[in-house]
Amino acid sequence: MWEFEQQAADRGYCRVCGCDEAGAGPLAGRVYAAAVILPMGLELPYLNDSKKVSPHRRDLLFDQIRERAAAWAVAWVEPEEIDALDILNCRMLAMNRAMEVLEPAADFALIDGNRDRGSRCAITLAHDTIVKGDQRSASIAAASILAKVSRDRYMQEMARHYPQYEFERHKGYPTRRHYELLRQYGPCPIHRRSFLRKL
Repeated sequence: MWEFEQQAADRGYCRVCGCDEAGAGPLAGRVYAAAVILPMGLELPYLNDSKKVSPHRRDLLFDQIRERAAAWAVAWVEPEEIDALDILNCRMLAMNRAMEVLEPAADFALIDGNRDRGSRCAITLAHDTIVKGDQRSASIAAASILAKVSRDRYMQEMARHYPQYEFERHKGYPTRRHYELLRQYGPCPIHRRSFLRKL
């Protein structure tokens, strides 16, 4: 899980962050991103792609990462920005926002996936993209945990504001039940209008 961090260190970079986002696919809510600089070789049991970790372990890792990381940051892009820009641009924007507030700042980034730019937003820090990076890099895996847990907690809060949509169950993703509730109630203020063209 440290191969890519070590490669960056061998090229002279001192503070390498992993960066990942959560919530690109839902019909509602923000897209979140996190950036994390871990001490090289840090042992965090069960650290992996957030989708492969149970909710209970994600919560434990969320606290451990924030306690033990050299630096971490979480940022987001609002639904209105997603509608104005599109989701690819907003994924890049959210990751940039997270990296920009890291303290101390990173000098290199490992980015999950194979995309580093949209039509209007691009990753601005020196970086490598890594396909399935959240399973191959400890730093990206840590970022995936922070982004996923932060977004899930936000959607649980939104469920209290808009209980009729059952956001606590599906977190805004395009499930059959979510579509049923959308047809019944129409969209609420946190729905992404650009994602609702099927309705």
